[in-house]
Amino acid sequence: MRTTALRTDRSTAVTVGALYVAATLSGVLAALALGPLAANPLALAGLAAGRARVLTAAFFELVMAVTVAGVALAVFPVLWSDAHTQGRRGLAVWYLGSRVTEGALFLIGILGLLSLLALGQAAADSGAALALYLPVAAALKAFFEYAFVLGQTVFCVGAFIFYTLLFQSRRVPRWLSVWGLIAAPLMLVAGLLLPFTGDPNSTLSSVLYAPMGLQEMVLAVWLIARGFAAPQPEVVR
Repeated sequence: MRTTALRTDRSTAVTVGALYVAATLSGVLAALALGPLAANPLALAGLAAGRARVLTAAFFELVMAVTVAGVALAVFPVLWSDAHTQGRRGLAVWYLGSRVTEGALFLIGILGLLSLLALGQAAADSGAALALYLPVAAALKAFFEYAFVLGQTVFCVGAFIFYTLLFQSRRVPRWLSVWGLIAAPLMLVAGLLLPFTGDPNSTLSSVLYAPMGLQEMVLAVWLIARGFAAPQPEVVR
């Protein structure tokens, strides 16, 4: 029985690590595909001309939305099995819900991007002055950006819960859990800067995003290479 549990945990760890890599890689590829095309509403003509790139970006964002939810679905049985109190079980369910919500918000953001592309195509086909489309373009751009920022905000809450549970169970080294507990609030602040900077990729935001991005890749490699450790037994007081 014990051997079967260890094999299951090992398989789960590899799956979770691979999903982390897939989510991060798809996010990077989406950003590279989109490039500066949606940087500002004035880029409507560029969006229409770069239709293939926008659709490619939307595809990778779809992969990201699915894989971030997949991480939680894959790891939830481990978190649940380690939850020996009602509070921990509640946190495990909360984490699962947060990542599914995150994925749903990313899907909403994709709809905003595709709507922006459709507006760009309509502007190019009509031959009307681009200024006529700018208010709607600005609104769609904000919709696109805020959907992803909201997704990242929900992610940060879920990440803090996740690393709290891992810290308690010691399924991964505690330094790795502490890293996540520090990085999650920094990423949360980065997302909240958008209303003030108007740029989700500002220098300050990028600096604040970096610790979490690096931590997730270290965690992914650790899980694939080492797997989950056996949960620590509860201390009876």
